Amino acid sequence: MRQAHHPRGIVGWAIGWMFAHRPSNRQRNIWAVSLLDVQPTDRVLEIGFGPGVAVAEFAGRATRGHVFGIDHSRAMVRQAARRNAAAVRAHRVHLTHASVERLPSFGDPLDAILAVNSVGFWPDPVERLRELRRLLRPAGRIALVSQPRSPGADRDTTARAAQELQDMLTQAGFTHLRVETLDLDPPVACVLADNPSGMPA
Repeated sequence: MRQAHHPRGIVGWAIGWMFAHRPSNRQRNIWAVSLLDVQPTDRVLEIGFGPGVAVAEFAGRATRGHVFGIDHSRAMVRQAARRNAAAVRAHRVHLTHASVERLPSFGDPLDAILAVNSVGFWPDPVERLRELRRLLRPAGRIALVSQPRSPGADRDTTARAAQELQDMLTQAGFTHLRVETLDLDPPVACVLADNPSGMPA
């Protein structure tokens, strides 16, 4: 479990390869990106990008924009950089070894932020979400995705996870919350929300 949270070395590389090639993981990430309605000139950020599947999907949509990603696993940074090598060379994809509590600078405001199955690992997640809201332009979008992986997880587990994410987003000052569900086993919840003003929380 620790390797899945923070992949390292050969084992970490193997886990990343498995995540990237597991059909449900690919489907989940591509679906989540589609919900953010990314436009060609958008500037987007993924937190905890793993092997870079969603990064590649973002790069295919934000063709004149910039895709940023942070991950606290060096193994995942290397793997995602290989998967997105052409876009990295073109300076359209920027991948950084960093943690959500020590965010690098992304320059101009962001249009969209994605985090898949990572919020549960963040220290003080509401405060992290407030910090992320400050990075978004007014009306910028955020998507938090949860597919519970605990033994026996089912539709009710997913619904509870979605409610927790909604509560955190509301406390962090986001508005216009909505929940989308992908019918996998267990189901995937994506909670989407908007930055109402771009002003500090």
